[in-house]
Amino acid sequence: MQKNKNSSTRNFINLNEIDIGQLHNIMSFAHDVKKSRYGYIELLKNKSFILLFDEPSTRTRISFELAITQLGGNSIFLDPSTSQLGRGESIQDTAKVISRYVDGIIIRNASHKDLHEFANNSNISVINALTNLSHPCQIMADLMTLHEHFGTIENINVAWVGDGNNVANTWIQAAQVFGFNLKMAVPQEYKPNQDYLKKALDNNAKIVISQDINNIISDADCIITDTWMSMNDKTTNSDKKVGILERYQVNTRLFELAPKHAIFLHCLPAHRGQEVTDEVIDSPRSLVYQQAENRLHIQKGILKYCFDN
Repeated sequence: MQKNKNSSTRNFINLNEIDIGQLHNIMSFAHDVKKSRYGYIELLKNKSFILLFDEPSTRTRISFELAITQLGGNSIFLDPSTSQLGRGESIQDTAKVISRYVDGIIIRNASHKDLHEFANNSNISVINALTNLSHPCQIMADLMTLHEHFGTIENINVAWVGDGNNVANTWIQAAQVFGFNLKMAVPQEYKPNQDYLKKALDNNAKIVISQDINNIISDADCIITDTWMSMNDKTTNSDKKVGILERYQVNTRLFELAPKHAIFLHCLPAHRGQEVTDEVIDSPRSLVYQQAENRLHIQKGILKYCFDN
């Protein structure tokens, strides 16, 4: 459990550091509040939040701002151009000051290390809204979507195809915690974080990483991909990376190799014609918009986890 210095609040930073029971509670609440979008309007009454984003955002920003408002709280959005962080103020000073103003902060940051530094210098709840290493809010929404569609997460076969980026890293953490089967088709040059992978495998996670795409998706219940050039990507030669990943495109030919019941997920935004074709993302087996909607509901579950305890 990611307890903060203030024992009445919790952080939400890495999935594999949160008790499985608490993660199930987050998802259960998200299912409930989806049925009654304007229920629980007193949950965050008199609570205030900062959304501190140094990366562009559509779904994450909207879903968190709406979730906070619909639960009775209020929020302020900051980016580097509208805060002193953009002019060189230290993370330590910023964290200590903001802790005196608000009850929680949602951070979308290019550096996972900086996120931890902020959490270590604050006494309010810190929520990871994306870093270069992980995207736990997104994967919780993805898991909620799988649960809605299949009725369970246990023993499902998830196939990741493409770049071993921050979203892929978080699927590895999720497989460690939830125990589903995760097969990943990623090129040797762009493997996911090896420390995350080792920790998951040391904890008996059922994960296979291969360059054999056909084998990875042959029994998949769900095929997932993401953009090949993430916001935090430090690759200097994007043409080379795209060239290597071309054979990992999720297209009709590849999708037909999966079982007929398999669905497609993508956290969006999608680069249509690169990692996925129009025919796949617009097909009836694509749940990308349901997946995007579930960001709103899962954010409410995460906020409840952090404050209603």
